[in-house]
Amino acid sequence: MDFGFTGDDEAFRAEVREWLSAHADGAQDRRAWERTLGKSGWIGLGWSEGGYGNRTATLTQQVAWAEEYARSGAPARSGHIGEKLLAPTLLAHGSEEQKARFLPPVAAGDELWCQGYSEPGAGSDLAGVRTRASLASDGSYRISGQKIWTSLAHEADWCFVLARTDPESNRHHGLSFLLVPMDQPGRVEVRPIRQLTGTSEFNEVFFDGACARAEHVVGGAGNGWRVAMSLLGFERGVSTLAQQVGFAQELSRVMETAVRVGAVADPVVRDLLVRQWAELRVMRWNALRTLGSSGDAGAPNVAKLLWAGWHRRLGELAMLVRGAEAAVGPREWSPSSPYELDDLQHLFLFSRADTIYGGSDQIQRTIIAERVLGLPREPKGVV
Repeated sequence: MDFGFTGDDEAFRAEVREWLSAHADGAQDRRAWERTLGKSGWIGLGWSEGGYGNRTATLTQQVAWAEEYARSGAPARSGHIGEKLLAPTLLAHGSEEQKARFLPPVAAGDELWCQGYSEPGAGSDLAGVRTRASLASDGSYRISGQKIWTSLAHEADWCFVLARTDPESNRHHGLSFLLVPMDQPGRVEVRPIRQLTGTSEFNEVFFDGACARAEHVVGGAGNGWRVAMSLLGFERGVSTLAQQVGFAQELSRVMETAVRVGAVADPVVRDLLVRQWAELRVMRWNALRTLGSSGDAGAPNVAKLLWAGWHRRLGELAMLVRGAEAAVGPREWSPSSPYELDDLQHLFLFSRADTIYGGSDQIQRTIIAERVLGLPREPKGVV
């Protein structure tokens, strides 16, 4: 497929740009912003089934929306987990009752979601989850266990949780995909995880007998692995191109800094800057090609390898360009606030995790080797 933008797409892009220009400035409260997006019909553009989204848009128009949103400086989304992950999963595997209950509040920006997958002993190895859900006498499920690295759990109304509902099962068998309300005092506890950057986007979540209704099991009991893997397939798509817009903005700041401090006079630095620029262009073309094709095997894994390594190198380059100044904070240290980071320092520290979260580089290479290239499977238990 020749993935290109038509005149209608560019007209749609202009509409998006105009709307964002009129509404994004000054928007601070993220939950209120989600409702603003929903009221104006910008949530659920890719939902083609059942009329649950606010408006329909072609794939190229979805790309235009994502790119313009990234350029606009609008607030970071709080509703993207519900819109981009839960919603396509419900459209693919959910019952009509589940779709009718959960999709309209997501489209309206009224209910926010988080993802209960990773655990302290089951990160990239998701089949090792130990969180358990057992049927109670009233027919509901009672969930006990711990999840970690749960983005936006402190803001979420609901969490989709991968839990073991068959106590005799192991690995990817006997798992279920449950929709769990977060407002259960004493049964659901959220603990922020403070990062190197000083911020806390991630959380630990503890379930102590948390309740989930039986009718809120997606895909049926015991079918959680299939549903969970389907969801991961939705995780990387149009949003990858919007992510690259943000990357381009960061690269521009690094280049501007190199010019300001004179580092651009160093031929090694110039070479590294050009390489970063060229690799970013290749990533965009690869992402467009992937969106325009019909399910290239391993494409999401290749994309993750490309952008994670690229972004980590950009953080390192930002520090190289800054020189000794990179180690100095913008203000004096104090006990109440030990340090404050500027944009490039934050970029460096946060990007150290890029090759680990969302499936480590090692895991991505193993998947490509075994499932795409057909190489012998890695022996289990070998470190």
